[in-house]
Amino acid sequence: MTFRWRMACALTAVAVTLPALPSQAEAEATYERVLNGTFDGGSKEPWWSSETTPSRVEGGRLCADVPAGTANPWDSMIGQNDIPLENGQPYKLSFTAVATKDVTITAIAQMSGPPYTTPIAGSAQVTTAPRTFEITGTSTIAEPKSQIAFQMGGATEAYTLCLDDISFTGGVIPPGGVRDLGSPVRVNQLGYLPGGPKRATIVTAATRPLAWRLLDAAGRAVATGVTRVHGDDAMSGDHVHLADFTGYRANGTYRLAVGEEVSEPFEISKELYGKLRVDALAYFYHNRSGTPIEARYVGADHARPAGHLGVAPNQGDLDVPCAPGACDYRMDVRGGWYDAGDHGKYVVNGALAAWQLIDAYEQSGDVRLRIPESGGRLPDVLDEARWELDFLLRMQRPDGLVHHKIHDAAWTGLPLRPDADPQARLLFPVSTAATLNLAAVGARCARVYRSFDRDFAKTCLGAAEKAWAAAHRDPALFAPAESVGGGPYDDTKVSDEFSWAAAELFAATGRRSYLKEVTTGLTAENFSWKDTGGLGDLALARVRDRLGPLDRLKLVRRVTGVADRHLSDLREQGYANPFLPADGKYVWGSSSATANTALVLAYAYDLTRIPKYRDAAVESLDYLLGRNALNQSYVTGYGERASRNQHHRFWAHQLDPALPYPAPGSLAGGPNSGLQDPVAQRNLQGCVPAKCYIDDIGSYATNEVAVNWNSALAWLTAFADDTTH
Repeated sequence: MTFRWRMACALTAVAVTLPALPSQAEAEATYERVLNGTFDGGSKEPWWSSETTPSRVEGGRLCADVPAGTANPWDSMIGQNDIPLENGQPYKLSFTAVATKDVTITAIAQMSGPPYTTPIAGSAQVTTAPRTFEITGTSTIAEPKSQIAFQMGGATEAYTLCLDDISFTGGVIPPGGVRDLGSPVRVNQLGYLPGGPKRATIVTAATRPLAWRLLDAAGRAVATGVTRVHGDDAMSGDHVHLADFTGYRANGTYRLAVGEEVSEPFEISKELYGKLRVDALAYFYHNRSGTPIEARYVGADHARPAGHLGVAPNQGDLDVPCAPGACDYRMDVRGGWYDAGDHGKYVVNGALAAWQLIDAYEQSGDVRLRIPESGGRLPDVLDEARWELDFLLRMQRPDGLVHHKIHDAAWTGLPLRPDADPQARLLFPVSTAATLNLAAVGARCARVYRSFDRDFAKTCLGAAEKAWAAAHRDPALFAPAESVGGGPYDDTKVSDEFSWAAAELFAATGRRSYLKEVTTGLTAENFSWKDTGGLGDLALARVRDRLGPLDRLKLVRRVTGVADRHLSDLREQGYANPFLPADGKYVWGSSSATANTALVLAYAYDLTRIPKYRDAAVESLDYLLGRNALNQSYVTGYGERASRNQHHRFWAHQLDPALPYPAPGSLAGGPNSGLQDPVAQRNLQGCVPAKCYIDDIGSYATNEVAVNWNSALAWLTAFADDTTH
């Protein structure tokens, strides 16, 4: 990072050496603004240091090796970003410091970009014995994303500086600010199907029913009724009522009013989900690797050159070496989809996403997409899935085993267009999980694509069978839990992958020997990239006519049993979310958990034709599109209060106005109780589960995008669009 302190800035600070810490009363009256100031957990995140100044946590302190010979104070720095400063408010920066020689450093609070206004600054005389310092001052700026920094540049001799117990307190606005959640009348901000369920959630302390009015575009009441008191909603902490206007079916634009409170506008239309279905699928073309994303398909703002084809500064994916110790060869692994906000490509995530696109085609048919292959012999949805399938096939070795992932050697910052990524690319070891993922999705490819391209289907089946045999030879090759330059996607339990692959191979070949190895089924936890056991049941459901009567009955009972649990969870919650975690904590990518839960409800409808399952699947979209505790649509471009700052290296308008917002139809990860990133930790401490979300590009834990999240949205919107009411 390159940050500078402009010496010309006015300073309003003093520097003193004080051993005393703030009193308990003072501590309780102030807000702490830094994260991880004690380093007790062994991590230095989110502290950064200059490229000239390598740093590490050592003995519970943040230590940095300060070089000699730099010219300016800002040439060697340690800092933390996203520190809020309020104009006119006093602040106090305190810390303990020790060095291997007596030195003078400067500690500051400043703007993190031009003009680098620095309202708080002071010097500290650091010695070889630990000393505690306090620097106080009053901010002359209002800047929510300032930084704390320690400047050590200009040293004539190299030395090591260690910092501990760093604290920066002050300001009157609580961390995260005061959140504006808009109207307490929460609706699906896209709208409702004429014959589908139409419900809203109202946040209110009232303990008796309230009157509601459905207002048309002219403000006239076209329907009225009274709310039902739901009461306290555990996941959101809200006391809520429900309004049901399912009986109203006329097309148009509406708002729902309860007293003086009025919802965001929404539509009632049979064509409601057609555009979102296309945009959710367009996400995958936007995130293709190894090909230019052309303006004629995505518009000028979202167009970009091809990434990772070896054109400088890219080192490319056409001839990728293995990570040290992984192998001694190189592979061409071009193509595929970038997994998420970074430029990594992961077999276990990509295979699930490709599987969901193929399954969406089987469930709901094709739709015309804006892609180069449109109009060819393959349906467009299968063309898009093939872009990933080709990459997955390239990740397979001649012996059948499949490499787990390929990504940068080190993490890159934001913003960064794929073609500008300068990092070396590395191929990581083969894994049993990745091998079985190829076996499963390769078998699905063979079964579905054979009607359009028999040669490609044959290739897919050959790769699947080779992978199946290889996984049996090496059933315990596990991906390591390392995350340098890319996510680990580690998994040490692969019995579920064996079962899923067996089910898909049975569906593709009809061989009963595979059916005997289907050992897992759908549970209340559904499925994810890591837990694929439930996908075996979904695979069998596609070929249920091949099962005997008893096995078919058992399959239906398993799927509907799980669906009934989800239906109950949807009805028992104050917001229309069929996903209810058993531990009361929302997971990373909780929005996709909602969509995948709805997918199981849709499968139950497909198996039984009982309308309650169809209606619950469709109503689940209400939660994703604004009927939730934050009044937030998690889908870019859909709803008055939609996410638009998802964590992505190219869709980074929040950081660089020359870059675009995320493409319409991009699904944000959603509330995440874990708060694993600094932005979430700084702004969401103490949040109730359903409110642990922030629409900020820095919050990768709550606001990233991912291929297997958007594939879930694409599947669900295709089902809703294909459903007739």
